[in-house]
Amino acid sequence: MKHKINLRTAILVLVLIHAGGLFAKVSPDEAARLDKDLTPVGAERAGNQSGSIPAWTGGLKDTPASFEPGKPYPDAFPEDKVLFTIDQNNLDEYASKLSEGQKAMLRKYSSYNMPVFETRRSAGYTDEILGMIDQNVVNAELQIGGNGLLDFVGAFPFPIPQNGLEVLWNHIQRNKGGSFTRKYIHATPTEGGKFTPVTMFEEYADRYALHDFKDNQDGNLMFYFKQAVVAPSRLAGNVLLVHETVDQVKEPRRGWIYNAGQRRVRRAPQVSHDSPATASDGLMTSDNFDMFNGAPDHYDWKLVGKQELYIPYNAYRLDSKSLKYEDIVLAGHINNDYARYELHRVWKVEATIKDGTRNIYSKRTFYFDEDSWGIVVADFYDGRGALWRTAEAHTKYFYDLQAVFPTVEVHYDLDSGRYIVSGLANELRAKFTFDNEFETKDFTPAALRRAGRR
Repeated sequence: MKHKINLRTAILVLVLIHAGGLFAKVSPDEAARLDKDLTPVGAERAGNQSGSIPAWTGGLKDTPASFEPGKPYPDAFPEDKVLFTIDQNNLDEYASKLSEGQKAMLRKYSSYNMPVFETRRSAGYTDEILGMIDQNVVNAELQIGGNGLLDFVGAFPFPIPQNGLEVLWNHIQRNKGGSFTRKYIHATPTEGGKFTPVTMFEEYADRYALHDFKDNQDGNLMFYFKQAVVAPSRLAGNVLLVHETVDQVKEPRRGWIYNAGQRRVRRAPQVSHDSPATASDGLMTSDNFDMFNGAPDHYDWKLVGKQELYIPYNAYRLDSKSLKYEDIVLAGHINNDYARYELHRVWKVEATIKDGTRNIYSKRTFYFDEDSWGIVVADFYDGRGALWRTAEAHTKYFYDLQAVFPTVEVHYDLDSGRYIVSGLANELRAKFTFDNEFETKDFTPAALRRAGRR
């Protein structure tokens, strides 16, 4: 099934008034590689020499017959078996294909393991997305400073990236389906494994997925996002609203919070960078959400290059409705017996804190899946340069969206032995819905009060 994206998106050009890009555009000859040795989004078409990574042949073509839009996603590869499992005993054998954070988790917990399956390059793309990429590859540029985009449409601005910032923007502006709602729980277990599920409800809309949005209404707006706490009762009714701006240095993201106890809406300019994330018990920063979001201005972004890495992928098992939250949320880490790891090529980018800028992380290392541009693994370092936290996005291919997107995100604190897991929906009905009929009024500060009473 092909996901229908508002056709106006395909002709949208998110142009800010500033002149000049940060780097030269890709030439037509380079762009032609997307029809040759590179896939439409810039990944390598060929497999690796050993055959452990196959060639990309168009992504998952056969949607499981049992799939119904709006219902849970059946496993695309139910017959696949574990090839081998990485644990403390064989860590050294696979160390070259693991991040520093993954190795630290394996060393810290004898119960932590990584079941490895056959690599499935399931990522596919709609015709609308492919049309956008054809325009972006020769037109899109970074704005001076790298904090915005010029001559960009829809998704994947830099399929042939030339620097770390371009790779990052591919993640920020990857295909999210135009609009969606999702309901899920996250948990922040104690070191001993006790937890209280926190139920969240989110609404997202790209500005041109809104039926009443006018082209000249807000030239620096990227998308709208609303997040409400549904349970437990002590937190229920608190709502966050974000108007995400393209250039957050020119104009910081606009944020509002509705406090159910006070029954009032107030501005929330602190919802950015390393401020604590909602209901995270201090285990996540605001820009940790979706592995990274917001302005990149606190860091210098270095493109290290490509490498092979064992990453969480095709995570249908972790989403199984046969599981309870207590089956997954354990002391120290999630139950990786239900996870699925595959060997994929990733782009490695190092973000180092700029002089004169403060952030609780002095350095971050990100690994981007070459077939989807999403960040799948990230390591975070403290002010002394020591590894502090590590995170994984357990992704799967959404058949109706035709995109790889996170279903469960886990952030581990190596010092405290605690973590936050977000995106679980095993005991809920299907958590994602796409193609929502949103209007601008659904994302105004006044709408926060209505969301808080839901």
